[in-house]
Amino acid sequence: MFALIKREIQDHIAYFIGAAVFSVVFIIISFSLISRYDHRKPPVFSIGFGVPAATIVIFGICAMGATQMYLDRTRKISALLSTLAVSRNQILLAKIITGILAILILFVPLTIAAGILLRLFTPPVPMFTGMVLEISVVVFLMAFACYCIGLQTGWNSSPVTPSLGALFLTCILIPLILIKGFGVHIAVILVLFIVASLIRTWHTFMKTSL
Repeated sequence: MFALIKREIQDHIAYFIGAAVFSVVFIIISFSLISRYDHRKPPVFSIGFGVPAATIVIFGICAMGATQMYLDRTRKISALLSTLAVSRNQILLAKIITGILAILILFVPLTIAAGILLRLFTPPVPMFTGMVLEISVVVFLMAFACYCIGLQTGWNSSPVTPSLGALFLTCILIPLILIKGFGVHIAVILVLFIVASLIRTWHTFMKTSL
């Protein structure tokens, strides 16, 4: 299993580098928002820069899942690995673990940095710590949901499908988050979507000819 994960990381190292770079970008944006916060002066520049960066990340995460499956299909990687006494379940699990690692590289440093910044620049209110954790969980689930869309659509011949899927999910989830907030309701919706997506991906991967 470790060898499979290592191969996936090596084949998609560009996404890990991108995750690290955008993690730094979001940490800088968070620092700008928290350290210079003034309710009389909305942080237009930080928000204006953060929105396109977040959009790129959403499409990038979806593209990673799609690329993993697309390259697997076109290069017959799984077909080769299956001759080495490696099961399809192990191959798919290695892909998913690799995707989760990339998402964690993106968000874990950001979550830690946000917690530190809130301690430095805001009153010691326990609510802030809970809020950071709650937001982090929902953002992670949303990122993983986008990744699952990529896994599902990576078997398609059209490279446009994953992008449209990510755009569709974003257009649905962002209004939901604005209405419901970063709470239990949106987290449950995302978990259900992720479970359904993974089941469909597993079924497709297990039944489709390699």
